[in-house]
Amino acid sequence: MTAIVRSLSHLLLLLSLALVVGGCQPDSAEPDAADSDKQADSGRKGRGGGGGADAKGGGAAMPVAGSTATQKEVGTDPDGKPVVMFQLTNSSGMRVEVTNWGGTVLAVRVPDQNERYENVTLAFEKVEDYFVPGPYFGATCGRYSNRIAAGAFSIGDQKYQLATNNDPNHLHGGDRGFNRRAWTGKTVKKDGTVGVALQLVSPDGEENYPGTLTVDVTYWLTERSELRIEYKATTDKATVLNLTNHCYWNLAGAGKGTILDHHLTLDCDNYLPVDDTLIPTGKQAAVAETPMDFRSAQPIGSRIKQVEGGYDHCYVINGADGSLKSVAEIYHPGSGRVMEILTTEPGIQFYTGNFLDGKPGNGGFPLNGGFCLECQHFPDSPNQSGFPSTLLEPGKTYTQTTVHRFSVRRETPSGERAGGRKRAGGRKRAGGRKRAGGRKKDAGKKKDADKKKDAGKKKDAGKKKDAGKKKDAGKKKTN
Repeated sequence: MTAIVRSLSHLLLLLSLALVVGGCQPDSAEPDAADSDKQADSGRKGRGGGGGADAKGGGAAMPVAGSTATQKEVGTDPDGKPVVMFQLTNSSGMRVEVTNWGGTVLAVRVPDQNERYENVTLAFEKVEDYFVPGPYFGATCGRYSNRIAAGAFSIGDQKYQLATNNDPNHLHGGDRGFNRRAWTGKTVKKDGTVGVALQLVSPDGEENYPGTLTVDVTYWLTERSELRIEYKATTDKATVLNLTNHCYWNLAGAGKGTILDHHLTLDCDNYLPVDDTLIPTGKQAAVAETPMDFRSAQPIGSRIKQVEGGYDHCYVINGADGSLKSVAEIYHPGSGRVMEILTTEPGIQFYTGNFLDGKPGNGGFPLNGGFCLECQHFPDSPNQSGFPSTLLEPGKTYTQTTVHRFSVRRETPSGERAGGRKRAGGRKRAGGRKRAGGRKKDAGKKKDADKKKDAGKKKDAGKKKDAGKKKDAGKKKTN
């Protein structure tokens, strides 16, 4: 018997040692870079993709642990340099994709009122489609965005002739503007915000512009669901400069119909009338009582037929003084998505995709399939003395900030007044009070019943006591 006990004790000791050794095994290795890329790709597919092959897709949100910034090569540009895609994600699941080719925004993915995420900016399906002239989807435009009349301007006594790539005018920097240049880029972080810092050095004489210009553009994705774009530039010779981003927006989701049902509000009392070639006449006109008036929210399509060719006009921002101001709000009733725009610029170009025609060269998007709200200085400013100056001189620094802030507006269900959800909660609380009142009522009934019971007991006790006294008195009387 003793031998058996000893054998069992040895066996238990061996099992204990085995469990201890097993519990001390090292943890599995962290995923390597390749695994991280696979996980990133899996995340993109789960949310419907970005500016790549499924740029027009959508999907439900996936959980995100904090803000992240990643990068990967997605192709080679015509000069043999790598094309890099940067992906920014905040903790709420909003995602922005940017490429170093043209400083271009490929995708902005935000939720609707049902928490369904969609890419809301128009994009090509293949990166190679950005290498040829096109509609400037998501691009950083420069050296001079918008138009310069006849492609000509002067600085002092020196005259400059630029390409007239938008016959008869110069548009968005010429035959090969900043949108078709390879920028250098890197991911950056600041105070919990993730971003992409891009830089381009444009040499003296490029596209016939004077001066070597160094441009820095940083895209930030904030925890407030903002795409914040910060610009900075310096030059070694006097030049003209007007930078902007050329995203086409459709808050229903890229490729999902037109933007004519979007409601637009602009803080602009005036706009710049243009001639037949879309060059400003030099005067400002009041928007009041015209189809140009968006000072209160109006569907974009409500009066577009009254504007020949559609909207493609620069609006004058009220009170522009170089500080960051809220200038526009766009709301899409179907999805509940809202985009607010803030900028330091004096003008905002409103364009309704009038040259989109559904053809491959325009991404297959239909007429009015997207709108642009380009924050910038006025078109043709180098030739318009009454416009704010776009001259940049050595020793000076050009700066600009534009913010796109996204949110969701949830419509009140039909037949329910505003605040109905709160009132519904109130009804529950009111019901609680009634139940509480009911409990008090029941408690009162019980208390009354107890009082009656006690009174009855006392009465019975009194009767018994009186009966006892009478009996005793009877006994005493008999004696």
